[in-house]
Amino acid sequence: MATERTFRPHRVVVLALDGLLPFELGIPHRIFGRPKDTEKRHLYEVVTCSIRPPGPVETDADFAIQVEHGPETLATADTVVVPAFYESGPVHEKGVLTAELAAALAHIRPGTRLASICNGVSVLAAAGFLDGRPATTHWADAERLQQLFPKIRVDPDVLFIDDGDVLTSAGVAAGIDLCLHIVRRDHGTAVANEVARRTVVPPHRDGGQAQYIHRPVPDPQQATTTSARAWALGRLHEPIQLRDMAEQEAMSVRTFTRRFREEVGVSPGQWLTQQRVERARHLLESTDLSVDQVARDAGFGTAQSMRQHLQTALGVTPTAYRRTFRSGNGGTGGYDEVGAPR
Repeated sequence: MATERTFRPHRVVVLALDGLLPFELGIPHRIFGRPKDTEKRHLYEVVTCSIRPPGPVETDADFAIQVEHGPETLATADTVVVPAFYESGPVHEKGVLTAELAAALAHIRPGTRLASICNGVSVLAAAGFLDGRPATTHWADAERLQQLFPKIRVDPDVLFIDDGDVLTSAGVAAGIDLCLHIVRRDHGTAVANEVARRTVVPPHRDGGQAQYIHRPVPDPQQATTTSARAWALGRLHEPIQLRDMAEQEAMSVRTFTRRFREEVGVSPGQWLTQQRVERARHLLESTDLSVDQVARDAGFGTAQSMRQHLQTALGVTPTAYRRTFRSGNGGTGGYDEVGAPR
């Protein structure tokens, strides 16, 4: 007779490095500390460790924090998160890890999911985890990251990058976007949205870092594209042409496209696809509609078109996504009873 395995939450180990930014350190605890399954069990266990035995870790603020776990804790992680730290952190100017940090990272087991917030990416880069892979960081640090680590494909325009077992985010609050994305990937949109609601943040932010790069202040009389986006969101199930959106703002297509990209960070077409993917995810999780009907209601027209878009955006088919994230699955999402990725 098969033995029922004991439930174990997915363990997230946050690596606290000298010079850390307290805000970024708190993000994983806030986001991963919230999700629970239908039996009110925490889906994640969040633990903080340092690269030395238990003791104080310096921050960039006027206080230190007491960390109770040493580097051996990294060996117990299902996911390791490296938050940001002040410029004089544990990565040498030439992009080389200190011996102490290298020894600590050696505890990480093969197959462990890795994530970084802001310049925490330099730790993953210096350790070789990002060679040949895409990554991002704060837009102001992107050029330096690319110069130090030419094997990485640095994208300075996005809020975060999901490359499967390695995820990187842009600066500061983009760490919230990244952690919510991980929750969404693990347990579905409904769970992530509930965490976002309780944290009083948007469950998904449009666009990328292009919105936050300094530019001359625009003329306050200039119109925005807000009304067009609201108009489009109300009729995602219908065919929407670029000229239709431009007409909502009384702009030419050319002007509208330029203004839209400046404000949102992506083109109108890319934004529409993103919204339709999110709509499809919601319907697949929360309704019994057929895949064909979901495709129509989300505005993809055909199941084949939706399948292609979900495969590109999420790496799975609509049927596989529904099977994994369907409401009523006990809240285990993409993890089995012992917290290991399926």
